[in-house]
Amino acid sequence: MYPESTATAFEIAARLGYDGVEVMVWTDPVSQDIEALRRLSDYHQIPVLAVHAPCLLITQRVWSTDPWTKLRRAQAAAEKLGASTVVVHPPFRWQRQYARDFVAGIWRMANETDVRFAVENMYPWRYRDREMLAYAPDWDVTKDDYRHFTIDLSHTATARTDALQMIDRMGDRLGHVHLADGRGSAKDEHLVPGRGTQPCAEVLERLARSGFDGHVVLEVNTRRAMSGAEREADLAEALAFTRLHLASPVRAARAERSARAERSARAARAERR
Repeated sequence: MYPESTATAFEIAARLGYDGVEVMVWTDPVSQDIEALRRLSDYHQIPVLAVHAPCLLITQRVWSTDPWTKLRRAQAAAEKLGASTVVVHPPFRWQRQYARDFVAGIWRMANETDVRFAVENMYPWRYRDREMLAYAPDWDVTKDDYRHFTIDLSHTATARTDALQMIDRMGDRLGHVHLADGRGSAKDEHLVPGRGTQPCAEVLERLARSGFDGHVVLEVNTRRAMSGAEREADLAEALAFTRLHLASPVRAARAERSARAERSARAARAERR
């Protein structure tokens, strides 16, 4: 919803029929205030499904300058709000001590709570022909051992990596999805699904077939919307796309099972005759 407020996000999610929200903890004071979030959730009847820890460059001082304190507060927020997941990025390379202890530390925290710490795939930073590895231990989180992963399809586009292969590597540890699209630009685009090159429909259909039990969160960029109506239209389109492709394989499977059952019943009746 950026640059709109956290409060506006709850309002629009309710109006468009979203099932819930993921709260990105950032510089908006409401996003940092658990009681304010609880009141918004109750008023709009929109649950908080996930909390995104404040680990962006612009949130380096939100909730503390200590990254572990940030994660403990994100865990506490998730527990109090009833959210099942805390989304966290791998450390920046210059956070050397944090990066050194990150994998083991995430496991320690995951062992202390029912909340999932889902570590999100990132991407190399690029400028012209230069590439900078900004994250440690790695932007490709499947190279390390975590209990749960978040896959972000805008990030796979920016990294120019195969999203379906990354999902295969994550396996049953895939716990959370940030659905968006991208065209492989060096910029993290977060397009409405279907407007880029990522296999958004295929990913959703695979999740539906596999019995995925996590959340699919629309993380699309609406900053360039020229009006509130245009922003809401983009968010409504993203929701319709997601529900269509999450539901279609399920409906197809049910229809196939029903058809097989009907054929078997007809065969049994024919034998009795």
